[in-house]
Amino acid sequence: MRYLDGTNTTKRYSVIGLGTWQFGSREWNYGADYADREAGRIVAKARELGVTVFDTAEIYGFGRSERILGAALRASGGTDEVVIASKVFPVLPTAAIVQQRGVASARRLGVRRLDLYQVHQPNPLVPDSTTMRGMQALRDVGIVDEVGVSNYPLRRWQRAEVALGARVLSDQVHFSLVSRAPLAEMLPWAQRTGHIVIAYSPLAQGLLSARYGPSNAPRGGVRAANALFLPENLTAAAPLLDALRDTAAAHGATPAQIALAWLVHHPNVVAIPGASSVAQLESNAAAAEITLTDDEHRELTVVAERFNPVTGGAALPKLVAARWSAR
Repeated sequence: MRYLDGTNTTKRYSVIGLGTWQFGSREWNYGADYADREAGRIVAKARELGVTVFDTAEIYGFGRSERILGAALRASGGTDEVVIASKVFPVLPTAAIVQQRGVASARRLGVRRLDLYQVHQPNPLVPDSTTMRGMQALRDVGIVDEVGVSNYPLRRWQRAEVALGARVLSDQVHFSLVSRAPLAEMLPWAQRTGHIVIAYSPLAQGLLSARYGPSNAPRGGVRAANALFLPENLTAAAPLLDALRDTAAAHGATPAQIALAWLVHHPNVVAIPGASSVAQLESNAAAAEITLTDDEHRELTVVAERFNPVTGGAALPKLVAARWSAR
């Protein structure tokens, strides 16, 4: 495993972490055994492989993800050496509510301190000056170590830091080969200043695993509402998926591992893929050891830039039609 340099954090941040939205969440139908047994095995194996960053949120399973993760960490060696990152429920994040929710998250996780506590979404009505007063209060009493945000544009991230009066360490954003917006301004700023960009959905919900195509699109669950899996988008993604396969063959790796390696090739990036099994966790963690050449990284970026999927409002009628045809 590799770890971030130059961020001056209390604990080491592994470049590959573990996202735990799927722990206890109905959106991911992995079966009862997943929450009761497999999640614990995944966490234990992650720790064995050097993963230190474990990301959850109050909204994941309405607190159940936090409980499952906390229990799994305690059962596998405690929490002293890991980074526990959670996120405040993004509704009415006033100072008092942020404090209450931070205490509740720490209790569900079974810890005295949250290593990274993040604002899950920018709120259009509650200013960050109010939210960050709550975060500062949590820091003052030792319940929070580092403060982060999620889904913030760069300028609001910077304003949130001013409001806190201290470093807002990270911004957790949608970042992958098919969602490259952070490359323009956010990541260069983070690299210059010692901040961290945390990449969620780093495999585009599985698109970049190269397991899906027009004839075997995923059905049901979270992916059913993802426009990337429309047949026309899967067809358009073929050159990118082929490039991932080619690069993977050169490294004795999988396309998913190459997609993760592309992300963590950038300094100051932590990728937090989920894992449906111990085997997938092992595969994700191994991506940290893959070193792409600059030419390979550049070529993958160029191919990805040619992929222009149908998204947003243009995709909505197609998603509705696909949902009806699947009934």
